[in-house]
Amino acid sequence: MHEVDFQVYPDEVVALVGGNGAGKSTLLEHLNATLVPDDGELVVDGTPITDDDLARARSAVGFVFQDADTQLVAPTVLDDVRFGLQNYGVPAEEATERAREALATVDASHLEDRIPHYLSGGEKRLVGLAGVLVLEPSVIVLDEPLAGLDPARSRLVADHVERIHEEGISVVLSTHDLEFAAAVADRICVMSDGDVVGQGTPREVFYDPELLDAANLHPPSAVRVARDTGLDVDGRPVTEAELVQALAGSQSEPPQTRRVDGPGAD
Repeated sequence: MHEVDFQVYPDEVVALVGGNGAGKSTLLEHLNATLVPDDGELVVDGTPITDDDLARARSAVGFVFQDADTQLVAPTVLDDVRFGLQNYGVPAEEATERAREALATVDASHLEDRIPHYLSGGEKRLVGLAGVLVLEPSVIVLDEPLAGLDPARSRLVADHVERIHEEGISVVLSTHDLEFAAAVADRICVMSDGDVVGQGTPREVFYDPELLDAANLHPPSAVRVARDTGLDVDGRPVTEAELVQALAGSQSEPPQTRRVDGPGAD
């Protein structure tokens, strides 16, 4: 990574997109000081993070890894979710209550007595998310949250990302799924060769062919259909729902009268 200038603002969802090796995961791991920069600095809530103050970053920025098994360490789901609180010295009764509240937030209360490593991939993601939420961070980082999930589980995770955002927590995620990014993100950051090469709203980024080509990315299907059908793209649909609405609007317009010039024309 080099020359990266990246900020996360309150109350936003940011999606990092780019090809394999673009630097998405590496950038994410700097946000909570899992990795620390050799040059430059990490600033959390206005305070630069030093080697002696890594805990500040890790309490303010919760990280859900792509491989959920790497952060599931306890014999039961409930034990796992309250593990971080107990490390911070929270009394057992309070830790249990907060862990159950976090599981309820992600609709995973029914899993509290299960053994984490026997859960499905989607269930593990929800438990990992609850284990981060319980620490009450201001930012949650998700590395490829849909990796390996079927469509139903992907929708479930996407729903919870939106729910977390509605509670006032900023979300930063990396993804190869541009349909997902278009649906949930307020801001898209395009990465290539270890740097952020462009950013903007989904409409700005996904209708910028030069930027996407530079990062070897293809726009979401709604963008491709809008262009291929000659749809007026002033509204710039980026999701399937927006495309359907745009198509319905174009079909409801009255047909244009064509003027025919030439011999015998009125």
